[in-house]
Amino acid sequence: MIVLDKISKKIGTRVLFDDVSAAFNPGNRYGLTGPNGAGKSTLLKIMMGVEEATSGSVNLPKKVGFLRQNIEEFKDYKVLDTVIIGNERLWKAMVERDMLYEQEMTDQVGMRLGEIEEIIADEDGYSADSDAETLLTGMGITSDFHESKMHEIPSDLQFRVLLCQALFGDPEALLLDEPTNHLDLESIGWLENFLHDYTGTLIVVSHDRHFLNAVTTHIADIDYDTIITYPGNYDEMLVAKTAVRERTEHENKSKEKKIAQLKEFVARFGKGSRASQVQSRIREINRLMPQDLKRSNIQRPYIRFTPPEKQPGKIVLKGESLSKAFDGESVIQDFSIEIMRGEKIAVIGNNGRGKTTLIKMLAGALSPDSGQVEQGHEVSIGYFPQNHAELIDKTQKISAFDWLKEQGNSAYDQEIRGAMGKMLFSGDDAFKEISKLSGGETARLILAALMLKNHNVLILDEPNNHLDLESVSALAWGLSEFNGTVIFVAHDRELINDVAKKIISFDASGIQVFSGSLAELRA
Repeated sequence: MIVLDKISKKIGTRVLFDDVSAAFNPGNRYGLTGPNGAGKSTLLKIMMGVEEATSGSVNLPKKVGFLRQNIEEFKDYKVLDTVIIGNERLWKAMVERDMLYEQEMTDQVGMRLGEIEEIIADEDGYSADSDAETLLTGMGITSDFHESKMHEIPSDLQFRVLLCQALFGDPEALLLDEPTNHLDLESIGWLENFLHDYTGTLIVVSHDRHFLNAVTTHIADIDYDTIITYPGNYDEMLVAKTAVRERTEHENKSKEKKIAQLKEFVARFGKGSRASQVQSRIREINRLMPQDLKRSNIQRPYIRFTPPEKQPGKIVLKGESLSKAFDGESVIQDFSIEIMRGEKIAVIGNNGRGKTTLIKMLAGALSPDSGQVEQGHEVSIGYFPQNHAELIDKTQKISAFDWLKEQGNSAYDQEIRGAMGKMLFSGDDAFKEISKLSGGETARLILAALMLKNHNVLILDEPNNHLDLESVSALAWGLSEFNGTVIFVAHDRELINDVAKKIISFDASGIQVFSGSLAELRA
């Protein structure tokens, strides 16, 4: 069990949560939700002792698995060892054992080795390698990488290794912050099955709505400066939360009507002979005073892409015999495709297959080794890269507003502020320096630029990364309503299901094109 006792956290004058007490029970799987900046990651860090609360305390089980993001710390460790480090007691014992075996054998060393072997046996250390290999394989990290140093493998695989580290050693509680980042659909499915079988206490932060709905038994929602726990998954929480809010608002309106009637009585007879009845009405007014509803911190951006008046030709993009290799290794070979006006296409597949390579070639951001991409008549492409740095140089000392003004070309200042407002950059936030923008803010700024430009073809590479649940939902609506062509890479099944009517799938056998939704492809 994880217990929070009167936890408060303030950053400057801003309150994230105030005097919060909550218990997270074994056997339950909690989704920790709230918009970007609500304090989800901060709360997990407080639980692990990485960050201090302003006040209050946390009680944890003895063995807790925590998803770290500090890949640099493990760059010189072997992949297998990095996973085993997840069981701190076992890893320390193994390190000490290796150190003692290098010393001269004495009675004291021998006795200590005996104690260490007991610890290793108690922690199932003799099956540690095979257990770690099972986790790595489930995450799509093949045995070729298991003996490699962390810095020798791709960065997305390094993050997967850290996820395996958190899961290793049968922890009594798991704290996972965005575990589906850097995972493909197959690995997300494996993780869902693993967590379903997990019997400890799980607390997970995720912006993947499908994942939360599939995994969680409860939602711990950070809002109104506190944490409110709802039974059920994310969609069920939304229904319950909305119902509670609407019921409270309705009760307040009823109370206000009754109070108005009572005040009228007090005003008429306050100075007359009916003093006792007036005092009774005053007490009733005080009792009925409506609850002061705190403002919810949930905000949803308004995403709407408006294409130019001139429609493109029937074929907007045509790729002929496209091939691309890196360091002599072929990623895409002799692939051809025609993309028609108005199509909504999702590009899916395991990481490393070539999804981003294809997207970049279609967007004109990368040249093929052979073959060519032809744009149709009157085509205007808006591109959202997976690596935001391709568009936004955060070494520049300019504000978000000024960067957007550079992108908007002929847009008026009022139009720019309007687009920023729709993307939740209100007040002084519009003039925040781009170097200080979070991942979610950077993604919303790029989307604001696309909204200003009026493109008729949108090519987006994992645009939902770093966005909170409300923003992903708004993005799905914006892409669905867009009267143009959309090609996007995503691992978010809700986004794919809501938008895509055609699938380009990368798998071991090559690239397949399927006319239909993701649900139809997997049926």
